[in-house]
Amino acid sequence: MPNHTRSILDLRKHRRLEDRRLVVVIILFLVIVGGTAIGLVYGWNLAASGGICLMGGATLFGLLWLMLSFFEHLLKHE
Repeated sequence: MPNHTRSILDLRKHRRLEDRRLVVVIILFLVIVGGTAIGLVYGWNLAASGGICLMGGATLFGLLWLMLSFFEHLLKHE
């Protein structure tokens, strides 16, 4: 009988890796594209303050993802 446990663990590892990559892409997209859009519409001087606000939002998004990942880790090892 084949051992399917290894393939399931690899899929879970792959999902965690893809989740991390997706979070990084979302944060970079938010800050870079959002800052560029602010710069093009309102001027590059205001893009700096807008970029700071966008980084704050990206930080909140990252903290939420970390919190949910931590809870998933706790529940998995329970």
